[in-house]
Amino acid sequence: MLEITPDLLLQAYRIGVFPMGERRDDPKLYWLDPRLRAVLPLDGFHLPKRLARTVRQGVFEVSADTDFTGVMRACAEPRPGHPESWINEPILALYGELFQRGHAHSVECRRDGRLVGGLYGVSVGAAFFGESMFSRERDASKVALVHLVARMIKGGFRLLDCQFMTEHLRGFGALEMPREEFRVLLADAVDRTASFQRELGAEDPCSIVQASTRTS
Repeated sequence: MLEITPDLLLQAYRIGVFPMGERRDDPKLYWLDPRLRAVLPLDGFHLPKRLARTVRQGVFEVSADTDFTGVMRACAEPRPGHPESWINEPILALYGELFQRGHAHSVECRRDGRLVGGLYGVSVGAAFFGESMFSRERDASKVALVHLVARMIKGGFRLLDCQFMTEHLRGFGALEMPREEFRVLLADAVDRTASFQRELGAEDPCSIVQASTRTS
């Protein structure tokens, strides 16, 4: 089997293919190219009023790219209904290398300094590929998602790939499309330039998201 290197991984993302493991204790990796793909339109993100209040109240301390490995390992932990994980040691090593190269990013939510939620993904051009998220407290992963979308909008991203559709993502406005349609969007996005925004300063992420939706 061809060894998966960080360079090969980036090439695969450019054409819509990504790897997963079978179990966290199994070192083998498998390539996936789903027939249907879930995409979250940045100009069509549905921000529930209750979640917007939670974000604005500052319930969690939110940061980006401060604990990428910690977020990945938290995403791999067993959770109710999901005792197994596809995030194995080769995945941790490969995506850790992408992070060092500036091609992977994380958003962290903390309470009293403790990591309680977050997400991570890969960026290529103006496309961001969401990989996984976790939540140890109510709404922590949702707050991280709002911050991710705000950072993407500010940075000029064009595509947020969610890989597989879930009811959770559908509630935020995610759409499911055939592989061929996704590849058209992907080809345009990966050849554009975008910059992941680690800091938003004093800007309100909810206002950034809502302004993008209103002007679309």
